[in-house]
Amino acid sequence: MLRTILVDDEPLALERLAVFFKDIEGAEVVGTARDGKEAAEAIARLKPDLAILDIQMPEQNGLRVAATLPEEERPEVVFVTAFEQYAPDAFEVDAADYLLKPVRFDRLWQAVERAKRRKYLRTMAGRAEALAAEPESRHEDGLWVPTRAGALFVPIETIDWVEAQRDYVMLHTATRSHIVRISMRALEEKLDPKALIRVHRSAFARPSGVVEVQRLGKTINALVLGDGAIVQVGPNYSKAVAERLGLPA
Repeated sequence: MLRTILVDDEPLALERLAVFFKDIEGAEVVGTARDGKEAAEAIARLKPDLAILDIQMPEQNGLRVAATLPEEERPEVVFVTAFEQYAPDAFEVDAADYLLKPVRFDRLWQAVERAKRRKYLRTMAGRAEALAAEPESRHEDGLWVPTRAGALFVPIETIDWVEAQRDYVMLHTATRSHIVRISMRALEEKLDPKALIRVHRSAFARPSGVVEVQRLGKTINALVLGDGAIVQVGPNYSKAVAERLGLPA
């Protein structure tokens, strides 16, 4: 069970999250907070597995709360905000996900599922480090994502889907999302079309991860991935997506 605290200074936003969590299996809300100071105290006292943190709050913003928590005591963190410009800073503190308000249930569910997987992986002591240390030449099969400390290599094989965010793109993997400044056209040249296909002018998706296809009439308009993510399909890409999935166009 993923023990969760909800933090938001807006009562309606806090209530909306609480209602959503009633329909998310494997997670329970163990506490709430209304500002950054309360959040830090609640996390220290309750030691939750997951914190849903609003970014703009009195006393201390959510980014500062997460950044100042001792790493060994830090829960998985999902940030929520009405402003997308905070995304680069959010992922600098290793956030599991970043949700824009008003939060949609499907995106919240996806974020919680990602937090569950990250928690599980953290219990497998040293496995991630061992895999990263394997003497494999994978640099031609991935993307370098700049960080404040240098850069992080993200293998293409770990990316489930990609979405454009203005001048940036977000690379969604099973355990976290990465943000990198690159155009969709330049990214398309780097991605292996056998692994990730263009499904929208603002999105790529991994065909092997698709568990459901949604149609509007005869046209495919969305793909549902195994983790619950819903990726929109543009009208101009529908036929190619259908062919790739082996479905009638």
